Amino acid sequence: MKTIAIIGASYLQRPVVVRAKEMGLRTICFAWAEGAVCKELCDVFYPISITEKEEILRICREEQIDGICTIASDVAAPTVAYVAEQMGLVGNSYEAAIKAHDKHVMREALVNAGVDCPAFRVVNGLEDERMSGLVGERIRGLELPLIVKPTDRSGSLAVTKVTRWEELKPAVGKALEVSLAHEALVEEYIEGREISVEMISCRGVHYALQITDKVTTGAPHFVELAHHQPSDLPAEMQKRIFEITRRALDALGLTNGASHSEYRITKEGRIVVMEIGGRMGGDFIGSDLVKLSTGYDFVEGVIRVALGEEIKPEPKQIGRSSVVFEAPENVSCSAERTGYVIYQDGVEVQKQK
Repeated sequence: MKTIAIIGASYLQRPVVVRAKEMGLRTICFAWAEGAVCKELCDVFYPISITEKEEILRICREEQIDGICTIASDVAAPTVAYVAEQMGLVGNSYEAAIKAHDKHVMREALVNAGVDCPAFRVVNGLEDERMSGLVGERIRGLELPLIVKPTDRSGSLAVTKVTRWEELKPAVGKALEVSLAHEALVEEYIEGREISVEMISCRGVHYALQITDKVTTGAPHFVELAHHQPSDLPAEMQKRIFEITRRALDALGLTNGASHSEYRITKEGRIVVMEIGGRMGGDFIGSDLVKLSTGYDFVEGVIRVALGEEIKPEPKQIGRSSVVFEAPENVSCSAERTGYVIYQDGVEVQKQK
């Protein structure tokens, strides 16, 4: 029996644990015990922080794992890559995982590859010289409105739209407070339609699975309220988006496993990469919506890639899928949402209140 290690044990990882067991695999999960809903599902559970990569590596060597993965977790992705790299297993390089995890490093890599991104600056503290003198000389040439976010968090956490210069310092302070690296990204605000691109890669070949239309609260926090597949963008536009995504994945060095790329498309047709995750999209996008709309088992694909198996996905448009979230009126991050409903062709298939 093969063994797969899964980094994380929250509800986000439940689909991969369940699918791995259905595939006859022995499952090991690493996470803090609090909130670890997979603790009772997996075969072995280790109550260890998912960032403790050296200790997780030591245990994985002892357990003689055959593969390692995570889904829908930015924080877990570098640990997955580190262990895979050290053990000679299939995965992204640790360097690539860091590029995809740190929005600052990611932006630099994408810009160097000629991929269109918002103009940006990085701030390391409220006393940073870039924040001084008429608010850093208007953050060295950027114009209002601006978006401020931590460089290394997800789920709309501490994301703020700034429309007046006096709002900038409080927004930066909020982002710095939650950033693990204590860095904030101050970037050009791109007005446009929001989408995400779901892909899976195997040995450097990137397979397009789906484009997702996104609904958010809008300014100031842009909390995601719904996702719909497939996108109703024209076929030629979708082809361009997939081509840009492949180029971006190559620029970051993401060669194996799932990826979730977020874009804004302006009225003029500018396709702007907002960020790329070296993991499956959260909010049930990868774990549920892709299979409901294309018939392709994305979760199984991630597992097979991690085990070193070849994959050749052939997704088909079999229907429409959606997830719609309930949220209070003044919701400021994804964690404050209170429930969801998943639909296939307008029929409810899963619900939580």
